[in-house]
Amino acid sequence: YNRVWIPDSEEVWQSAEITKNYKAGDRFLHVQLEDGTELNYPVDPAALPPLRNPDILVGENDLTALSYLHEPAVLHNLKVRFVESRLIYTYSGIILVAINPYKQLPLYGDAIIHAYSGQNMGDMDPHIFAVAEEAYKQMARNNKNQSIIVSGESGAGKTVSARYTMRYFATVSKSSSNAHVEDKVLASNPITEAVGNAKTTRNDNSSRFGKYTEISFDQSYQIIGANMRTYLLEKSRVVFQSENERNYHIFYQLCASATQPEYKHLKLGSAEEFNYTRMGGSTVIEGVDDRANMVETQKTFALLGLKGDFQMDVFKMLAAILHLGNVEITAVGDERSSISLKDKHLDIFCELLDLNCDKMAQWLCHRKIITTSETVIKPMTRAQAVNARDALAKKIYSHLFDFIVERINQALQFPGKQHTFIGVLDIYGFETFDVNSFEQFCINYANEKLQQQFNLHVFKLEQEEYMKEDIPWTLIDFYDNQRVIDLIEAKMGILELLDEECLLPHGTDENWLQKLYNNFVNKNALFEKPRMSNTSFIIQHFADKVEYKCEGFLEKNRDTVHEVLIEILKDSKFRLCADFFQDGPVSISPFSSTINIKSARPVLKSPNKQLRMTVGSKFRNSLSLLMVTLNATTPHYVRCIKPNDEKLPFEFDSKRVAQQLRACGVLETIRISAQSYPSRWTYIEFFSRYSILMTQQELSINDKKQICKIVLQRLIQDHNQYQFGRTKIFFRAGQVAYLEKLRSDKLRHACIVIQKSVRGWLQRKKFLHIKQAALTIQQYFRGQRTVRQAITARTLKETWAAIIIQKCCRGYLVRRLCQLIHVAAVTIQAYTRGFLARRKYRKV
Repeated sequence: YNRVWIPDSEEVWQSAEITKNYKAGDRFLHVQLEDGTELNYPVDPAALPPLRNPDILVGENDLTALSYLHEPAVLHNLKVRFVESRLIYTYSGIILVAINPYKQLPLYGDAIIHAYSGQNMGDMDPHIFAVAEEAYKQMARNNKNQSIIVSGESGAGKTVSARYTMRYFATVSKSSSNAHVEDKVLASNPITEAVGNAKTTRNDNSSRFGKYTEISFDQSYQIIGANMRTYLLEKSRVVFQSENERNYHIFYQLCASATQPEYKHLKLGSAEEFNYTRMGGSTVIEGVDDRANMVETQKTFALLGLKGDFQMDVFKMLAAILHLGNVEITAVGDERSSISLKDKHLDIFCELLDLNCDKMAQWLCHRKIITTSETVIKPMTRAQAVNARDALAKKIYSHLFDFIVERINQALQFPGKQHTFIGVLDIYGFETFDVNSFEQFCINYANEKLQQQFNLHVFKLEQEEYMKEDIPWTLIDFYDNQRVIDLIEAKMGILELLDEECLLPHGTDENWLQKLYNNFVNKNALFEKPRMSNTSFIIQHFADKVEYKCEGFLEKNRDTVHEVLIEILKDSKFRLCADFFQDGPVSISPFSSTINIKSARPVLKSPNKQLRMTVGSKFRNSLSLLMVTLNATTPHYVRCIKPNDEKLPFEFDSKRVAQQLRACGVLETIRISAQSYPSRWTYIEFFSRYSILMTQQELSINDKKQICKIVLQRLIQDHNQYQFGRTKIFFRAGQVAYLEKLRSDKLRHACIVIQKSVRGWLQRKKFLHIKQAALTIQQYFRGQRTVRQAITARTLKETWAAIIIQKCCRGYLVRRLCQLIHVAAVTIQAYTRGFLARRKYRKV
């Protein structure tokens, strides 16, 4: 009870020991830090510093087993496990917290997979395989679909965790057929990573899209196929990368293989030669061989049955995008722009996609405005033409991405009937940067929906646990972020106002922002206007306040490409390109490659093209479908944590970790648990741990459950501090720490008694040894003296003889008397010592 946590600017929380008793009304708490520094810490009587857990609980596999559940305890436990024990996985109730070690660890071999197969969650050390096994077991036991939700910051290890989860299912549920379905499911990962992952400042292999993979099982619970849905591909990365970032991996793989004979017709060069790949100034990732990865990508295409012709068509589209980015647009005055018909890259772009070069050169610099009475051709400025070119590149890439995902899904289709499935959701975590745009807004909106689903599920599980154990249920207050979700998606919310502004011919980001200010400032506590900016707005999300810059919201939400350019692409003789932009129902959506758009959005009867679905509306609908799917399954949660921003192995930055714990819902789970009975022990566990506190009379009872009840009622007088369930004892926060204190006191007292007895025995043994040594010395000394005296004259001998006879006689008489006394004394001592020894023995 004398160790607490106090806030620290560097380590977030610092351990301290109380050196002076705190009394009600004291303004300061006298503490000593671990480095010996004395400190007077100012305290508020209503909010005293959180208590530190006893050492026995530090390093627990499950954070909810801690006696004191709060942020510093969670942070310290994770740090001890990660830094000192090199353990990257920790449970937090139903959540698996996975910290990225930035180092290859021998934790994922087939032997470890088989070790976790069939085990109950909690029987072995925390592991991603334990979560996968729990999902697989529940699916088989209950015949109910499962979901594993993997989330976290960029660079936290989401993609790797999702990949190992799918590998686990592929290993433990191999089908007996020769179709190699499991290999195909795993092969989809390298392809989607090549076309959907990129290097960012935070991660060398960052997923720039969300992915939900349904792994289908038959009635024997063997994999028969899979299906993938994708969400919110970051299309802006195709035409823009920040400093030290890269475009999608596939572009650099192509450029690294440009000298190969089969790619000569693509007329590519190094990545430094193309605007779309050199913009970030970082075309190479240390330790990554793009050329070797290209070979791997081709192999996985082939494994999925996507042969050389299909691959080459895809590579032609990708090469065309790179050449399109190098098309030079020159300004002609202030209002016009032009492209030279001799532009090499334009020729190659049109050649690869089989397009009319003259038309493309014209309509990249002009736009057609159709009114009720006439058609007007309006020239564009250079900036507008560059935007049109980039919009076309993004459009082509997004369609290509969806097409690849669609073909992967076709390759993973199965002839049999799906009995159950396990879905693996690899989705971006809550994000906040110095400048937050439309992409971060959508990502954080998705995380709000997922957090709400998570909170409700945790709350439901907590309630079910109490009901199962027959514990009286009291309503627990938990954070419901419905108000934030309503702010974003409700009628006249942020998204609806954004769509409304997009419909206006002259709608601007500034006008939309002004509408937000008028509707929400001083009317909604979760929306704020920054003091020093008129181009941003702030939303109070569940994890943190985030400031969004309104610039580009309308353009990204519209996601429009001039119709004339689409018509040119439709006329292409290159079938893949023409098929992308044909009219009619399309089964490929920018956000869900396998969701029929008709079911994901309302059908718009109006022919007005301005009424087409916006990006925000599509994302909201596909997100709603995802939530319906997740709510119909049993969810399992993996929260990936990035321990530091420098990607150093086993380095723990407490500030960054605490920030992520707040954002990913771990602390909210802890808070819900802490409000009721967070510590739960089975009766057997309690008996094994605290039998030392039990009396001989209590231990003589045969029923261990009854013993536990009697002991607890004696040790903890306040019966509101615990509850007895069917199989477990539920403790309020701090009670386990109290029991640990009683146990340590008992052990300390027993230790003192043992030490006292041992030290007494050692001293007695030493005394007897010294005594015997003294007697021996005396004996030899006296004998030597007698020998010397025997050499004297006869008279002396006779005199001495007489004296000796007298001495012996007297000695004999005295000895007889002494022996009688000695026997009496020894007898008394023997009985006394025996009595004392038996009493001590009984006491020990």
